[in-house]
Amino acid sequence: MRSLVSQNPKLRVTTDVTSSLGYALQVMRAPVIIPLLQLAMLLCSLMSIMLFIERVYMALIIICVKLLGKKRYTKYKLENMREDLEFNKSYPMVLVQIPMYNEKEVYRLSIGAACALSWPSDCLIIQVLDDSTNQVLREMLELECKKWIQNGVNVKYETRNNRNGYKAGALKEGLDKQYVKDCEFVVIFDADFQPDEDFLWRTIPYMLENPELGLVQASWKFVNADECLMTRLQEMSLDYHFSVEQEVGSSTCSFFGFNGTAGVWRIQAIKEAGGWKDRTTVEDMDLAVRASLKGWKFIFVGDVGVKNELPSTFKAYRFQQHRWSCGPANLFRKMTKEILLCERVSIWKRLHLIYAFFFVRKIVAHWVTFFFYCIIIPASVLVPELHLTKPIAIYIPATITILNAVCTPRSLHLVVFWILFENVMSLHRTKAAIIGLLEANRVNEWVVTEKLGNTMKQKNAKKSRFRIGEKFHFLELIMGGLLLHCAIYDLMNGKDHFFIYLFLQSGAFFIMGFGYVGTFVPT
Repeated sequence: MRSLVSQNPKLRVTTDVTSSLGYALQVMRAPVIIPLLQLAMLLCSLMSIMLFIERVYMALIIICVKLLGKKRYTKYKLENMREDLEFNKSYPMVLVQIPMYNEKEVYRLSIGAACALSWPSDCLIIQVLDDSTNQVLREMLELECKKWIQNGVNVKYETRNNRNGYKAGALKEGLDKQYVKDCEFVVIFDADFQPDEDFLWRTIPYMLENPELGLVQASWKFVNADECLMTRLQEMSLDYHFSVEQEVGSSTCSFFGFNGTAGVWRIQAIKEAGGWKDRTTVEDMDLAVRASLKGWKFIFVGDVGVKNELPSTFKAYRFQQHRWSCGPANLFRKMTKEILLCERVSIWKRLHLIYAFFFVRKIVAHWVTFFFYCIIIPASVLVPELHLTKPIAIYIPATITILNAVCTPRSLHLVVFWILFENVMSLHRTKAAIIGLLEANRVNEWVVTEKLGNTMKQKNAKKSRFRIGEKFHFLELIMGGLLLHCAIYDLMNGKDHFFIYLFLQSGAFFIMGFGYVGTFVPT
């Protein structure tokens, strides 16, 4: 028999795979492992139900808001407010802050868009906060600012000799400048954001009408959503965030997480909240939560969109998602007690902050995606004791997916790719959330998201290319191998046809593990 196997390569490969699967099966069916897997499945089922209820609740709120036309910002008579403002000529002093760090590709776009804002020139200050370490680039930014100064725009170019506090540190020092003391409002735009000329006219009047408003947040429009498949899939997730999560928070609790850009703050609200802090990598969310606990209200203006750029390289997107997942979990750890003990806001709002805003959306959403799709389903293939019912395995995930996908109708045909892509990214988001909760290594890692600006319009810009030694991502490759292992076993022995999903998901892990995703721009 052994000689027969050694003489037949196909038979030898089959035998190797079978023995390997058999060994994995013995490990998975160990007496100690099965109870742990059953407990994990129970927890995943519970988290799936929590996420399902949260998504359905938000969907119902959005349906009511849209059917009844009760978006909070529509209650204001914006045109009347603008007419009164122009008639009385009582324009408030507005500061526009643009934090930058080595933004070679986009600095002209953002500075130009900010300087073109329509507002009385004597009531507008453009503050460019440059933390760049490239001296040549600093000189280029300074020249760009001087050009606009010569055109009559009040531009202040500010630099630091250090990066203490990163973006939060730069914004804090910018507000401490002497010429800012007369400013009533501050508008923040990240380096790749390009507001329309009438942005201030469509946001500032809300602040003047309601003195309880501390923040007016605008939506985002993506200039490079069609650049590659990865940017299309990002657009689907972010459209849901703005169209549903931010709108629901604005409509129900007058609270949502500040997105760090494309927003107008009342400077008094920032000061009362304790100013900018750099204790986490989500300084924007930190400020929003503290301001909310002081009683300030927020409003999301969904019909005002600001153009910006999605990260189109996988490396940049991974760093961004680490920061966006680790920071909220770490902030949850730091602020839970403070939220619970705050008596200035209602119990309902405190529960919303702790349960819905932080726990379900920032932790459970990541964990259930990874552990359910990438651990429990593969384990159920190897261990029959882990029986997944159809509601848990199919109906609940399908409902959650549909509710997310309908926010971007033009990309509905990409929903399968979106599921596979999000499952792969859940690996990194779950890891980042655990790091944030435990305050482990990399908890305060800050990597500025790389922007390409006009680079992709140049001739040397290319789509993704496989480059050995530069684009291997070993976590993805390991997960791809494990899922492929389970897919083969299910194909040979299974009854639930999970192998269809497992083959597709392992393929997604391999594609991203080999770096064949996003765009590649030669240096």
